[in-house]
Amino acid sequence: MSTAAYTSAAPLQGSARMWGTIALSAATFMNVLDSSIANVSLPAIAGDLGVSPNQGTWVITSFGVANAIALPLTGWLSQRFGQVRLFTTSVLLFVITSWLCGLAPNMSVLITMRALQGFVAGPMMPLAQALLLSSYPPALAGMAMALWAMTTLVAPVMGPLLGGWITDQMHWGWIFFINIPVGFMAAFITWTIYHKRETPTRQLPIDSIGLVLLVVSVASLQIMLDKGKELDWFQSPLVLGLGVVSLVGFAFFIAWELTDEHPVVDLKLLKIRNFWTGTLALSISYSLFMGNLVLLPLWLQQFMGYTSTQAGMLMAPVGLLAIVLSPWVGKNVSKYDPRALASFAFLVFALVLLMRSHFNTQADFATIMIPTILQGVAVAFFFIPLTGIILGGIPPARIPSASGLSSFARMVGGSFGTSIAISVWQDRAAMHHAQLAELVNPLNGAATSALGAMGAAGMDAQQALGQINRMVDQQAFMLAANDVFYASAIIFMVLIPLVWLARPAKRAATGDVAAAQAAAAANAH
Repeated sequence: MSTAAYTSAAPLQGSARMWGTIALSAATFMNVLDSSIANVSLPAIAGDLGVSPNQGTWVITSFGVANAIALPLTGWLSQRFGQVRLFTTSVLLFVITSWLCGLAPNMSVLITMRALQGFVAGPMMPLAQALLLSSYPPALAGMAMALWAMTTLVAPVMGPLLGGWITDQMHWGWIFFINIPVGFMAAFITWTIYHKRETPTRQLPIDSIGLVLLVVSVASLQIMLDKGKELDWFQSPLVLGLGVVSLVGFAFFIAWELTDEHPVVDLKLLKIRNFWTGTLALSISYSLFMGNLVLLPLWLQQFMGYTSTQAGMLMAPVGLLAIVLSPWVGKNVSKYDPRALASFAFLVFALVLLMRSHFNTQADFATIMIPTILQGVAVAFFFIPLTGIILGGIPPARIPSASGLSSFARMVGGSFGTSIAISVWQDRAAMHHAQLAELVNPLNGAATSALGAMGAAGMDAQQALGQINRMVDQQAFMLAANDVFYASAIIFMVLIPLVWLARPAKRAATGDVAAAQAAAAANAH
């Protein structure tokens, strides 16, 4: 996305700059909030719409995949229609799709509306950043980005708390309806202030074939991951067909993008070592991050007896230390090797997940809370250094394409990671359930003693066995969650050598690029 023409406009002054900053930050806050607010509401949404909580994760993945697909189009759309017009339209469409999400009568409609919401939200983050930078003189650009980045860090704190409270006190649809007044306010103020500063537009060819191949291949793979467990994976003709379509689609997509004159995704960037190592590390680590972020509240609400509000209170602190530490990291990233900072983040993530892998059904609120608080340290040291690695040394003209491609990989990774984590959790739970159920037999003293105690309490044999089965279920899903946490910790450790495959970048350039671009990657939810 080229912003050269736009940034040549004089910076805003006084109240116009203040209100412009508020409007752009509010739109960003709304976007990021909507990604995190639904996490703790999934069991309630699924129950109300008559599907399993695991199927409810499609509410998260459909938004992420559609958002990722829209990101590469932002540059073409902004040059075709203008940054201000595109941003305002994107916000208004986000409001409309939010309203339709809240009114969804069944899961199919909700997933469709969430996908549309994610798609129209694609241009909002990068354009908010571009418009904000144009509002401030170069000397204050760092401060502008710091203010903007704070909104992306506060939203993940507010999202679980607000989502949990709304779900427990009101209808879950209000987690979407609250976007309506915020969105209308942001769109109105943005258009009022910026419409006379519209960027020049020009006719550009669009890689329609590449776009279709991208949508078909990514969507097929995501649906395969979401439906695989339910349909017994490759025993199902549908899952097998989706896998073939995705594989063939990606093969044609790569071949087409490498030869097209105006590719929707510049795959030639993958020839740059720092770019591919940083992007691969970012997408894998973000997939682990998102998978565990969705898994934890599901486990707490389904098997630990937590309400949506309580689960939200446990998830919210993930952003607290990130809010405190991110400004320091952004200010000092140029003084340190970003590979070392990213490695530190991965070590903290691994520590947090190892702590979670020792949870049991007796874990109290504080025990579960401590790793969540510590995770904020990893979040603060995560995005900014990795963005510096990815964009360090890339010519300025290619930075928009590089930033878009890395953001696309991150968002797709997050959606895939969510589906994979939930699927693995279910598979491991089934295995643990079978192993634990074998222990419930007449030769096991503990089992016969428990059944006897239940009989003495007035339960008949069927009721007692049902109670035992619920206890086995709780233990099985707890052990399965521990497995996912432990495996994720190991993968984070394995990613550290990958980061060090990148070459040391020029510190100053890396710091400048990271400070300017980190906020775009900071919607860590």
